[in-house]
Amino acid sequence: MKTMEATLERSEPASTGELLESLHAEAWGWALACCGRDRAAAEDALQSAYARVLAGEARFDGRSSFKTWLYAVIRTTAAGERRRAWLSARGLARLTRLRVEPAPVRGPEAETAESFRAKALAEALSRLSRRQREVLHLVFYQGLTIVEAAGVLDLSIGSARVHYERGKARLRRILVPEVHR
Repeated sequence: MKTMEATLERSEPASTGELLESLHAEAWGWALACCGRDRAAAEDALQSAYARVLAGEARFDGRSSFKTWLYAVIRTTAAGERRRAWLSARGLARLTRLRVEPAPVRGPEAETAESFRAKALAEALSRLSRRQREVLHLVFYQGLTIVEAAGVLDLSIGSARVHYERGKARLRRILVPEVHR
């Protein structure tokens, strides 16, 4: 019996669309993480990533799982969109000779959190390095292994493990005060 990923190797558009549809909820979570919880930016990045996949600009070569490959496409697409936005803002600032300060971004968790623990976790995650946050998000929220997360982030497995372990240790120090240890 063929899997969806095996049929994808033959570049059947319906199979690609079905795979994207089946991974949409998880891909949305990863896009949010890649865009600093900015919903509009995440929507744009995810739509652009899907367009790249469906147009054949990003091609799945089977070296990893389709899910891991898709996360890498979303990550690079989001990074490209951040660069474009940054360059645009920089050009506008130069043009008007004004210094543009980005508005602080409040994530939906901060606004809709129902418990103190959710708010504390969001705060603690924001204090981690970008790489630590990305690795922890992929492992805990997206269910990837550290090896798969390394593939998505284009890191060596050893580097991904170091970011994972250091991120967990730092979260533990932030979330569990000295008094309660």
